[in-house]
Amino acid sequence: MKAIIMAGGEGTRLRPLTCGQPKPMVPVMNRPVMEHIINLLKQHNILDIGVTLQYCPEAIINYFGDGERFGVHLRYYTEEQPLGTAGSVKNAEDMLDETFIVISGDALTDLDITTAIDFHRQKQSQATLVLTRVPMPLEYGVVMTDSTGKIVRFFEKPQWNEVFSDTVNTGIYILEPSVLQQYEKNKNFDFGKDVFPNLLAQNAPMFGYVSADYWCDIGDLDAYMQCHCDILDKKVGIRFHANEVLPGVWMEEGVQIDEGAIIKKPCWIGQNAHIQKNAVVEEYSVVGQQCLISEGASLKRAIIWQGAKIGSQAQLRGCTICGSVNVGFQAQIYEKSVIGDRTMIGEKAIIKPSIKIWPAKTVEGGATVSANLVWGSRTNRSLFGERGISGEINVDVTPEFASRLGTAFGAMMG
Repeated sequence: MKAIIMAGGEGTRLRPLTCGQPKPMVPVMNRPVMEHIINLLKQHNILDIGVTLQYCPEAIINYFGDGERFGVHLRYYTEEQPLGTAGSVKNAEDMLDETFIVISGDALTDLDITTAIDFHRQKQSQATLVLTRVPMPLEYGVVMTDSTGKIVRFFEKPQWNEVFSDTVNTGIYILEPSVLQQYEKNKNFDFGKDVFPNLLAQNAPMFGYVSADYWCDIGDLDAYMQCHCDILDKKVGIRFHANEVLPGVWMEEGVQIDEGAIIKKPCWIGQNAHIQKNAVVEEYSVVGQQCLISEGASLKRAIIWQGAKIGSQAQLRGCTICGSVNVGFQAQIYEKSVIGDRTMIGEKAIIKPSIKIWPAKTVEGGATVSANLVWGSRTNRSLFGERGISGEINVDVTPEFASRLGTAFGAMMG
């Protein structure tokens, strides 16, 4: 059995997590989400794996290499131009000489692949779609099956008035090579929009395997945070790269916990992280490798990536802190905010809820950030200096800044 991991996703809805790296490289429990998929395939003895790439392919190739470090054999297929989901798999046709599984490199699942394959073979199916039930099906391909499991209706990303089922396509397929043979290589075509509707029109043997196993499409920031909580709650079976030193408390190697630090379950602390005295790591927090949580800092439901430094008495609540971020003394970062790589948050700065700060920005000490920081390089503590508003055009004084200033002026002057 062979596998194709689709890993070309750009992950625009996950920005700034995906600024400069593809979606499959976003870390979940300090490992790229694609690594969890490779471990799952290996668990089911699927070791010959092709990987389709498009956005920032070198990031994936450099990390995974030929797969030997992970106990598998990897081959890469890079799209020079967008080919669609099925077109990208067709690009790897040279290795697809037997039944194969297609799986996304940016979703988290503990699917029982062996049972799904047995279902496919028992039904003598040409294409088997792994399905799951969700309460909000609008973002997915909605699928209806008959009593035998044969797919009788399929609709990609419907509107509410078009929803006819809560059973949706997970993007995991078990396919026979013949499925792609009627399409030309290097042509753009899609599984949901082209391949499966055509098979349905031909009345080909296409079945849906409804799985009750865990599956999470990490398509937005809410889903990203939720999958961490689900892992800590043991709702998903993945390989843990840490020891459960206390019930609900996982630590990787080399963690240093100073006397007086408070650790509350469930939480995860990465390799060589340092939690200083009187720091508090509360429930559902994930601390990355080589992180420093300084004296008196407090984390709750915070996800912190590798190499971040959290300053003394800083407070982080329900936020995501990317790699090598430096959070200053008594800074406060609130729910659903995301701080991009290599950003500097000054002392006593306040990041309001649901704020996104793109990588390599500087937030001045004492500043309050209440709007996304995308353009420019910094947020200042105050708008006005001795000679009025100052700053470099399109760096400090951006179009967004100018429109906010005009709104404030108009509101004040009537």
